[in-house]
Amino acid sequence: MCVAIFFIVFGAMFWSIFRHRKSVGAKAAQFHENTTIEIIWTLVPFVILIGMAYPATKTVLDMKDASNADMSIKVTAYQWKWEYDYQQDGVKFLSHLSTPRAQIEEYHGPGAAKNQNYLLEVDEPMVVPVGKKVRLLITSNDVIHGWFVPQLGVNQYGIPGFIKDAWITIDEAGVYRGQCSQICGKEHGFMPIVVVAKKPDEYAAWVKDMKARMPAAPAPEAAPPTTAAGGAPGPGATGASQAGATGAAEKVAAAAPGAAKAKAADGKTTYDSICMACHATGAAGAPKYGDKAAWAPRIKQGANALYASALHGKGAMPPKGGNTALADDAVKAAVDYMVTAAK
Repeated sequence: MCVAIFFIVFGAMFWSIFRHRKSVGAKAAQFHENTTIEIIWTLVPFVILIGMAYPATKTVLDMKDASNADMSIKVTAYQWKWEYDYQQDGVKFLSHLSTPRAQIEEYHGPGAAKNQNYLLEVDEPMVVPVGKKVRLLITSNDVIHGWFVPQLGVNQYGIPGFIKDAWITIDEAGVYRGQCSQICGKEHGFMPIVVVAKKPDEYAAWVKDMKARMPAAPAPEAAPPTTAAGGAPGPGATGASQAGATGAAEKVAAAAPGAAKAKAADGKTTYDSICMACHATGAAGAPKYGDKAAWAPRIKQGANALYASALHGKGAMPPKGGNTALADDAVKAAVDYMVTAAK
């Protein structure tokens, strides 16, 4: 649009100068003011600007709209590395510069030959499937960083205490490189970003491999069987007496105040691990935690409506906050936790 305007305006100007030059006998017309022309040259730019504003605004809004994503990855910046937490797939890892500093700095004379990407190589790249909309929840653990991958069109600040979202969709498998775009400290130049786009089947295999490499979660400790009086069964206790003791212990535990509450889903834990990404800052239109004005119209809808939105998704809100593996009770508990804080 701007190029077209350029050629029209300067073309008219150069044509007028050339055709009405003094050397060919042109005589300048003598006139002052022309209401019609003034109206035209006011209305035409106005129409052009309005015509450009609509598609430009729509494009900017689309660029910022991370809703209806196929998957979500929380990106946390540290001095000087990146952490990637896959909300749906349960994969979490740190990504560091992989080129040894001794090779970069050559402390002890010339080191191994460097390739063109020696400052843009990492030990664990972020891997995404081709053709999927990936929502990025970007934050920082210490200072302001910038998640910047030029080929993907993303340069989003990671700010401590805030969650900023962005999104990417990669159509071609390959490797895409970037760096932290903020002066984040003395190692700023050694904080690269590598995104690898894989075909869906290759991505699924990568997820399986990463899960196998991740440390197993610690198993919960089994409580020793106790008698009704609270003592441990003696070495000569029979299976029947142990069963009776266990049953008695369960009855005592059930009768204890708060026992049922301890077994219930913990809304705060779910909020801290999943919901806080958006509700702590009000990202993507989410009602901010503790904001009574923002929550009031939603609370009026009733608990069932809020549960349905959280479980099945609504607008920018993905089902179960983007973690479909969450139990329904955990999601409902998180909703109750946020509603209580907003009353």
